[in-house]
Amino acid sequence: MLASKTFGRRLAITVIGIDIGATKTHLATGSGDVVTDERVVRTSTWRRRSPVEDATALARLVTESFGSEATKNAIAVGAHGCDTTEQCLDLQRQLRTRVTGPVRVVNDAELMPAAMQVPHAIGVVCGTGSIAVVRDAADQLVIAGGWGWVLGDEGSASGLVREAVRAVLADLDTGETSDPLTHRLLASFAVDNGPELAMALTHANSADVWGSYAGEVFAAAREGSVIAAATIADGGRQLAAVVRRLVDRGIPATAVVAGGSVIQTQPELREAFLSTLEKLCPRLTAYVLDRPPVVGALAIASGLA
Repeated sequence: MLASKTFGRRLAITVIGIDIGATKTHLATGSGDVVTDERVVRTSTWRRRSPVEDATALARLVTESFGSEATKNAIAVGAHGCDTTEQCLDLQRQLRTRVTGPVRVVNDAELMPAAMQVPHAIGVVCGTGSIAVVRDAADQLVIAGGWGWVLGDEGSASGLVREAVRAVLADLDTGETSDPLTHRLLASFAVDNGPELAMALTHANSADVWGSYAGEVFAAAREGSVIAAATIADGGRQLAAVVRRLVDRGIPATAVVAGGSVIQTQPELREAFLSTLEKLCPRLTAYVLDRPPVVGALAIASGLA
């Protein structure tokens, strides 16, 4: 647990920020963008995807983490899976009946621009899954991508594994077995051939499980895998194309802020994303998150306070 992290100016008002990700939930107290206390729990231990149940669980987490008085403070929540304005408002309304301080609920990708203090920006998450979000002139949430590990989540850990397995299976169809990624995926899934690999991935039907194998793709690329390198580069390009969809809708954004475990830690994917974005959206200034997303929740909560 962090004693204190300073990312900018200090404010006297203590607020609460919550970043609900697909895998983990990060709760923090702070003044402005200074984290004074924090707690991290697995999202699966409390979230039920019901606004009523989730609001009850969140209020309980705040009390358990920071004491009963904490619910009097302003609270901002960035929630993975709140992909429409109404979904954000549903959770916000329910949470307001369970705490006494002001509340704001947004999509978790909206925490990225807030954390970097970049206004009018598209927020991009690229971790276990991926999505791009922005608010329009009427403060309505507009999203692109984020369709899940089976259909979309371009460039994310789960999306890269899906595409890597597809590419390896296509390579195996030609009789080729020498690519380092082929060896890594067969070994990591404990299978001997293409049909077994396809079945293993199908049975492991969750974003978390698929995403847990993404390290094999990046490791294979460093070993010279042509398939892995192409998969990573294509993932970065596809993620940039998701951002372009929002620009094409006439959203008045001037910047994009990208964060998430994959894009922040994997330079090959990040470079493919940024270089493609510069070509597709030359008017957007691009930033990569360099601080915890929960700092964005603290910034939004400070605005409420």
